[in-house]
Amino acid sequence: MRHTPTLTALAALATAATLAVISPATAAGSAADQKADGVIVVAGSTCTWTGANTNAAAPDALTVDRTTVNKPGGNLTCNGGITAALNNNPSFTFDDGAAVARTDSIDITGRQSFISCRYKAANLVWDRQGTTRKYVNQAFTATKTSGSFLCPGSVTTPAGDASMLFR
Repeated sequence: MRHTPTLTALAALATAATLAVISPATAAGSAADQKADGVIVVAGSTCTWTGANTNAAAPDALTVDRTTVNKPGGNLTCNGGITAALNNNPSFTFDDGAAVARTDSIDITGRQSFISCRYKAANLVWDRQGTTRKYVNQAFTATKTSGSFLCPGSVTTPAGDASMLFR
């Protein structure tokens, strides 16, 4: 079956639940406010969120609270007719010596019109950017766990297409 660019964009959005930086990182030694901000652009659609709660400050192991990412408690918004929702509370661990972070899993649902696609990716690795708390993803593949037959079975997100900023 042929997939339209819109469906491919929806699937790519769903796999890239975590998002690119929209504000500067907390400087080393300053007080962290245990928040995470982000944005991702997928096939011309932009999704953003700010101020999601974390239960600790990087580089301590932490979890991002999905209720502060998703509406109504959070402010995740997308343009281009796409909506998204994070289905889990992703956990992050940090290895400052290796300049990486790791995420146990990301589980997200993307929706456009009547088409809904749910994807999950496990064991994601993120590269730290300099001395900031910005982490950019290494390539990963997310597998469809439910949704329309129109959704691709899996989608690969290239390195650098998603990132997290912890502040």
